[in-house]
Amino acid sequence: MPFMVMLFGDESSVWALRKLFRHRARHGKIHYCERVIRSIRRECLDHVIVMNERHLKRILREYIDYYHTCRTHLSLNKDPPETRTVEPPEFGTIIGTPRVGGLHHRYSRIPA
Repeated sequence: MPFMVMLFGDESSVWALRKLFRHRARHGKIHYCERVIRSIRRECLDHVIVMNERHLKRILREYIDYYHTCRTHLSLNKDPPETRTVEPPEFGTIIGTPRVGGLHHRYSRIPA
């Protein structure tokens, strides 16, 4: 089942949503929406089985938090949108903290 159909119910809803995006999009902004949708699908939803709407909302909420605080973005010089301080090797050993149910990890240093 296509991602948009899974989120919005049926093909007619997806068609209406795409028409709305295209109508309101100016100067190629639709491409940003499509890129985010592809990222969510490729990096998150292709790897989980969604049980119900509440589960889907929780997964998407966790992914959006990960996307803004941990995931690197090439357009931001491999920084997340919410920048974090650089942790030099003197700060200690590296640990991985699971994010989005273990699909992704955030790596940081803790004192040795």
